[in-house]
Amino acid sequence: LVYYRGEYHLFYQYNPKGNQWGNMSWGHAVTRDLVHWRELPVAIPQTFNADGESIEDIFSGSAVVDSNNTSGFGTRKNPPLVAVYTSAYTSNHPTLAGRQAQSLAYSTDGGRTFTKYAGNPVLDIGSGEFRDPKVFWYAPAKEWRMVVVKAVERKVAIYRSPNLKQWTHLSDFGPAGAVGGVWECPDLFPLAVDGNPRNVKWVMVVNLNPGSIAGGSGGQYFVGDFDGTTFTSDNPATYTPPAGTVLQDFEAPTFGPWTSTGTAFGTGPAAGAIDGQQAVTGYEGQQLANSFHNGDGTVGTLTSPDFTVNQAYLNFLIGGGNHPNVPGTQLSTEPPEGTLLFDGFELPDDTNLAEAGWTLTGDFVPDRNPSTSGGEGAIGRKRLNTWEGGPRGDDNQGTLSSPAFEITDNYLNFLLGGGGRSDGSLQAELVVAGQVVRTATGANDGILNWKNWDVSAYRGQDAVLRIKDQATGGWGHLTFDHPVLSPTGALPRSVETTVNLVVDDQIVRTATGSNSESLDWVAWDLRDLQGERARIQVNDNNTGGWGHVLADQFTLANAPAESSAQRAHWLDYGRDFYAGVTFNHAPNNRRIMIAWMNNWQYANQIPTDPWRSAMAAPRELTLQKIGGRTELIGTPVKELQSLRQGRPFQARNQRLLEGTTTLRGPGARGDTVEIRAEFRARDADKFGVHVRAGNGQRTVIGYDVDRAAVYVDRTRSGDVGFNDAFPSIEYAPLQVRNGKVTLRILVDRSSVEVFADNGHRTITDQVFPDRNSQAIRVFSNGGRAELQKITVWQLDSIWKK
Repeated sequence: LVYYRGEYHLFYQYNPKGNQWGNMSWGHAVTRDLVHWRELPVAIPQTFNADGESIEDIFSGSAVVDSNNTSGFGTRKNPPLVAVYTSAYTSNHPTLAGRQAQSLAYSTDGGRTFTKYAGNPVLDIGSGEFRDPKVFWYAPAKEWRMVVVKAVERKVAIYRSPNLKQWTHLSDFGPAGAVGGVWECPDLFPLAVDGNPRNVKWVMVVNLNPGSIAGGSGGQYFVGDFDGTTFTSDNPATYTPPAGTVLQDFEAPTFGPWTSTGTAFGTGPAAGAIDGQQAVTGYEGQQLANSFHNGDGTVGTLTSPDFTVNQAYLNFLIGGGNHPNVPGTQLSTEPPEGTLLFDGFELPDDTNLAEAGWTLTGDFVPDRNPSTSGGEGAIGRKRLNTWEGGPRGDDNQGTLSSPAFEITDNYLNFLLGGGGRSDGSLQAELVVAGQVVRTATGANDGILNWKNWDVSAYRGQDAVLRIKDQATGGWGHLTFDHPVLSPTGALPRSVETTVNLVVDDQIVRTATGSNSESLDWVAWDLRDLQGERARIQVNDNNTGGWGHVLADQFTLANAPAESSAQRAHWLDYGRDFYAGVTFNHAPNNRRIMIAWMNNWQYANQIPTDPWRSAMAAPRELTLQKIGGRTELIGTPVKELQSLRQGRPFQARNQRLLEGTTTLRGPGARGDTVEIRAEFRARDADKFGVHVRAGNGQRTVIGYDVDRAAVYVDRTRSGDVGFNDAFPSIEYAPLQVRNGKVTLRILVDRSSVEVFADNGHRTITDQVFPDRNSQAIRVFSNGGRAELQKITVWQLDSIWKK
């Protein structure tokens, strides 16, 4: 993001060949008013070798106006626009394969064309996780400064340069704050507190994925001081959880009196990392429970003795894989009993699938089927894998059809993994009398798991099993193994890496790691379980990537511990505000941020066409002192008010009884609107606004009195079924001031951006309702609230000139 000669430039990661991640290049859009945008041709394309193979992807970075021509790329009269970006060198690069390093490109025609610097890369530390440089002019030293992440180390490295070409390391910041995911897209800038130029603080922005407060991708910030060399955060360096009764701290040589099964946890607690494991951090004392013994491929459980719940919370530390407990799954790894079909594909090595009576079409060829690779959790050496079954990997297309077999039992159980498609292009099919009578698809997961079809209606009939793959691109394949005709349906195999609380043999609380070797605090509220007998079970039932769990310091206490995410400062509390950075050289010293409106949990599956992803509305940042803390405030830039159309709808002083009221009148509905609402809390539990309502759909934006939080509930917002992580409720802590809650809401066709208490708390979420779900409603639950005022503006399209 950079301002240059009257234009705000937005350069962004872009795939010019598709609408999923790939072919990373810099796209380019410009605006003069931060409202109406014009898309320009690709600014910096990926680099190819003479054979047409990609050798360099263009990852994120920043751009600066080199006003003094320190780089020599332009002149004082025509200073160059210099892009500083991460070169992600592919496996085809002859010398730098797998590395991420920082490079330059420059423009002398207002950013319309760029030339890559012949001396690239200008900063290379030999790492594959070193990216996203944000460069700015540091006036006190009359030099450039760069902040750039060492992603997996959760560090921001700070460098200096006189000319953008030679860089010297100054210091590192981190790990700090939220560390549940890799760090990306840093920023560092000064802001006056409460507008006072004599009280200037520096803000360090660090985006991370996963591990955000709402889940998945998000952005945090630190307020502190920068002396040109080192950034020092005002946040406390350490955290002390509430004291209580320690049930297990794993400081003894053995687990006793806890019991273990399997081999994953070894014979006793581990002193940190185990052979082959990255550094483990965040545990207390000298030891912890670590299920990485012999790597991710082992499984096991660790179970506490029964204890009586006699305090309000159970606090503990957890890390490792992000594989939650799923109700209706089983810990057992044994296959179901019954009649195994096709010998479970364990054919002799000199026999292929065609010779065993199968029919192959399209890209699938006999000598590649069955496969001996792909799919964690397969049974035996061989399975069907449409990625391996032809020469084109995920782009293979065709079918694999079995010989006819008789259905002799009530269920057909099988292991299935690989990609998920809802359009029927990628699925296992059961064909009876020429008709497809049962189907199943994957879940975009490399781990095979049990599926079952109830085939009791077809007992005694002949059937054909067909694997259909007409899908291309990422996850465009299926893995299939071990079909068994059985009297009962097999439960899916649990692939959890969890800590569970069990009462009366039922799991009543569960937690998992965040794909991180850094442990973090979890607090379970046990106030409804007082006096119950319970036990803790630490489970590793996963053999794939991040197939291990870390746990420590189980403590009963009367107050909850806070996770690093809860203690961190967040740019936004929604699911869809990531990689937020600010414009360089914005006029009038304005600090304006734009973020990617998406989340890597589901970014490749959101149901949009022809593009996928958008940017959040530009917001202006300020620092304010609130409740003794210096907080970053974000509000929509004032220029967006130019989109307001005609006279707004208004209503005042309405008592809201229990229930929902639809606003009626000119302008009281729409799919692109701005809403300003003021509520006064009376005795209601929750109150607020429904937007994009209709057809049984609604996005709820409200205030939860008991939680003291503003929230967005998109669980019934429209299309929520494309990914399990999407239907969600996001909360942002907010204390009511003077008994009043103010909400400003930007509603678009596929998003809501909520600014509570004048930008003190923000929530940005995507939503995908029906086009005609446009009603606006106000509501109060659990009592009465007062709507003091609501104003609804219709908004014009930013694409109209």
